[in-house]
Amino acid sequence: MTDEFCVRTAPFCAFVRRVNEIVDAEALPERAIALLKPSFSALLVNDLWLPEEFARPAAVSGMGSGIGSFLLYRRSDHSLSISSLVISPGTKTPIHDHLAWGLVGLYRGEQHEEVFQPRGLDPHSGALDLIERRHLRRGDFYDLIPPHGDIHRVVAADEGPSVSIHLLRNDVGCVHRHRFDLESAAVAPFRSGYVNVSCSDEESK
Repeated sequence: MTDEFCVRTAPFCAFVRRVNEIVDAEALPERAIALLKPSFSALLVNDLWLPEEFARPAAVSGMGSGIGSFLLYRRSDHSLSISSLVISPGTKTPIHDHLAWGLVGLYRGEQHEEVFQPRGLDPHSGALDLIERRHLRRGDFYDLIPPHGDIHRVVAADEGPSVSIHLLRNDVGCVHRHRFDLESAAVAPFRSGYVNVSCSDEESK
């Protein structure tokens, strides 16, 4: 099995090489994230690497209408993925978790983000408290180290779509995660999928 590249521009391939060097050398998430930040920051302000087809909202997707999640790269063992999340103006993602450590940053547009944490001892009870609001502009990014900051929702806050880049230590579009409903405190199974590729178990159907 080989790694899967959906984007092969030179700046992106160089970034992927650097990412793999770091995650192979550093087992501690905090240390790996610290080393990844300079390269990730540079990627977010580079206009030359992301093809436009990966920066457009999708009419229908696992994240909801008007939201597109596109795989850009993943390791052959599905232990690391890089993807773009494209959100139409005014559209909200569901409240969801990620279940992996990584970095998320804004490449285009603006976003409002709401960060939640579970109330009480059960991380998946569905009862959530809003703990932080952020307004993100291009080049802004944050780290995820579950359980800290792992549950959130975002809304595009500009006249055009927002495009965020997700570097996560799992195959985020294909793992089974959780979707939360604030009003009912319900938790539901959730898999976002990718617009441009299938998950392996879908391919066999």
